[in-house]
Amino acid sequence: MESSQKTAREIYLELKDNLSRKRFGFGKKAILVNVDLQKAYTRTDLFSTAYETDPNQLEYVNKLAEKFRSRDWPVVWTYVAYMKSGEDCGVWGTRTDTEDSLQNIKFDSERSEFDDRLHIDKEIDTIYCKKMPSAFFETQLQSLCVWHEVDTVIMTGGSTSGCIRATAVDSLSRGYRTIVPEECVADKHESYHFANLTDLSIKYADVLDVQEVFDWLDK
Repeated sequence: MESSQKTAREIYLELKDNLSRKRFGFGKKAILVNVDLQKAYTRTDLFSTAYETDPNQLEYVNKLAEKFRSRDWPVVWTYVAYMKSGEDCGVWGTRTDTEDSLQNIKFDSERSEFDDRLHIDKEIDTIYCKKMPSAFFETQLQSLCVWHEVDTVIMTGGSTSGCIRATAVDSLSRGYRTIVPEECVADKHESYHFANLTDLSIKYADVLDVQEVFDWLDK
């Protein structure tokens, strides 16, 4: 194992500056998967479980969604919510049991609601309730990708070290070119955030500036 005194941010920025790194690249058609942009994770003024990395994150997400709709490409929003008993959270919900615990994000609670700043078109966008980290796990996302004949998954949301990473691994495992716009994902601490952006960049996805994604969509 290599040792270093560098911060996770410094390691990520060094990797990002290496312009010779080969990319997976964009394909011909993409799906936008917005992961768990709900108040439990976006409203830092309301909930201790929320986080913010880039203050313009939701603005960028809205712009991406708008560009996807203009091309008649699929837009997906996921959220987590659980039964009163919490049993549908399974063993994942057994480590803690406080008002902030995952399994205590109940259906129809404020914590389960999408952030009011998001522009969600409920007539044409797809919304999935997921129970586990990956947006692919036991949802219809894979079937939706097949139906729309996409070859590229672009994802936003949080957390970078949790549900974004899990979804990216599942996306690549299913053969999709996987794109993570850097400004559109967030985490609780910069160490987790940048360490996982580094790992995603090396192994599972292209981590790009969101402007590059905008430019590709505008072509």
